[in-house]
Amino acid sequence: MKLTLSVIKADVGSIGGHICPSKALVDTVKSYIRDHGRGLIIDHHIATIGDDVHILMTHTHGDLNSKVHELAWNAFFAGTETAKGQGLYGAGQDLLKNAFSGNVRGLGPACAEITCTERPNESFVLFAADKTEPGAYNLPLYLSFADPMHCAGFMLSPPMFKGFTFRIMDCDHVDGDRTIDLHAPEDLYGIATLLRDNSRYVVEGIYSRYNGEKAAAVSTSRLRLIAGKYTGKDDPVCLVRVQGNFPSVGEVTEPYAIAHYVAGTMRGSHNSVMMPVKTGSTMTYFDGPTQVCAQAFSVHDGRLTEAIDMFDHPVWDVVRNRASEKFIELRRQGFSGPAMLGIHELEYGGVVEKLKELDERFKVTKEDEGTRKSKAQKVKAEAGEDAD
Repeated sequence: MKLTLSVIKADVGSIGGHICPSKALVDTVKSYIRDHGRGLIIDHHIATIGDDVHILMTHTHGDLNSKVHELAWNAFFAGTETAKGQGLYGAGQDLLKNAFSGNVRGLGPACAEITCTERPNESFVLFAADKTEPGAYNLPLYLSFADPMHCAGFMLSPPMFKGFTFRIMDCDHVDGDRTIDLHAPEDLYGIATLLRDNSRYVVEGIYSRYNGEKAAAVSTSRLRLIAGKYTGKDDPVCLVRVQGNFPSVGEVTEPYAIAHYVAGTMRGSHNSVMMPVKTGSTMTYFDGPTQVCAQAFSVHDGRLTEAIDMFDHPVWDVVRNRASEKFIELRRQGFSGPAMLGIHELEYGGVVEKLKELDERFKVTKEDEGTRKSKAQKVKAEAGEDAD
């Protein structure tokens, strides 16, 4: 059967700041999906990471279906009302518009979808991140779908020998979706050239060159560009199909052991590390570190199994310890240098206002004409030239 996996994620309220949603908020979202999703979706699963709630739905209506998206939108609005009633911080924060308009793209929530022909043993992993931007998935996806040092399937699995096509989006282009398709392995250097810039170029989707099936999808909207002012990072989601013609579940999770550097954390304005955490983890240290959880599912006729928490294993405790050390060391640098994002990523923050204020207080001291000519003559004399 043709199956669509849709995951939609938003921050609509959190306890004590950007920490975690309340149980009442999450229960409201769950109840809304359960009561209003009958006859529209086949199955669903709801979980949290940091201060975000994500809704995974299975259905047969394809990508960007208005009714499916509206179901999630209304569930988040219901959660917002609960958040307001409890006085939670940032109630409705990611709902940037007052009314639903077809689908959630451009309205605030993060959304990733895959429509595929369901395999007899369809397996996939849902990655959900908090306090970062969509480009945080660039490196793990590159390593999983293009690098045999991390994905042994390129040597051991014949269906993978042809490689994969990366569809990459330019997130700074606001007049429509600007994308490029690059093929691994022949376009490998081009893929790397774009994906090095996490803040601008983002993997939108990955496709098998063996059978054309979609292998991965990433939410690509950027709240900074949608709202026209600082609203926080994008807290992206990512769906990855695994096994068979695709990398194995171990090959798509292993790159997260790097705990690589990404943008986000406090006020969305700093560099951080991406820490793989258990689903439902909270934020407690400098609104970070950036967190990512991974839940593995099997699905048959659209019905989901229970979720397996991929980062709930002793080996990831070692990774978390190293990630903590990396982040704490970076935080010791405070506002200086690479600890904070560059000015191009802070254009809607208070830093710009402060720079405008300071710019008016700068003074330019100009040399008089005689001093300037004297210096010019000295330079030419030292160079053995005739002075004017």
